[in-house]
Amino acid sequence: MVAFPDSPQVTVMAFDFGTHKIGVAVGQSITGSASPLPELKARDGQPDWDQVAQLLEQWQPDALVVGVPLLMDGSEYELTQRARKFGQRLHGRFGKPWFAMDERLSSFAARQWNRESEGSRRLVDSLAASLILQSWFHDQWPQLKKDNSP
Repeated sequence: MVAFPDSPQVTVMAFDFGTHKIGVAVGQSITGSASPLPELKARDGQPDWDQVAQLLEQWQPDALVVGVPLLMDGSEYELTQRARKFGQRLHGRFGKPWFAMDERLSSFAARQWNRESEGSRRLVDSLAASLILQSWFHDQWPQLKKDNSP
C-alpha cells in the first residue's frame, strides 16, 4: 500500500514515455484534471535527469504515473518494458511512488484533439501525458484513496 498525504488534494505528475521525447503533465486529485507541461527530450529513452529533478522540485508531486504502452490485445512488447524501467528509475532516483497506467490510444487521441483545435500548438506527447493522468485519476485513484483511508 502506498501512503499518500492525509489531504484531500494530491498532486501527481505523469509521463508519456518515448525514446526521443517524453511527455509530461501535472494534475491534482480534487478535480482529476491534468495540464500538459513542456516535453523532455530523450536519448534512447533517457531524459536529462536534471530537468526531471527541476520539474519535481517545482511541482512537488506526491506520486508519479508512467504511461505503459500495450498492444491492442493487451500484450506487452519491448517499449512496454522500457516504460516500466523508466518508472522504476524515477522511483529509484527520486523516491516517489510510481504507478503504471495503460496508455493505449492516448497519443492517437492527443493527435486528434490537436488537429481539431484551431491554431493549437500544444505538444502531442505532453497532451497524451495529461490524458494518461486523467485516466489514472478516474480509474486508479478512487481505489488507492479507499485503500489509504483510516
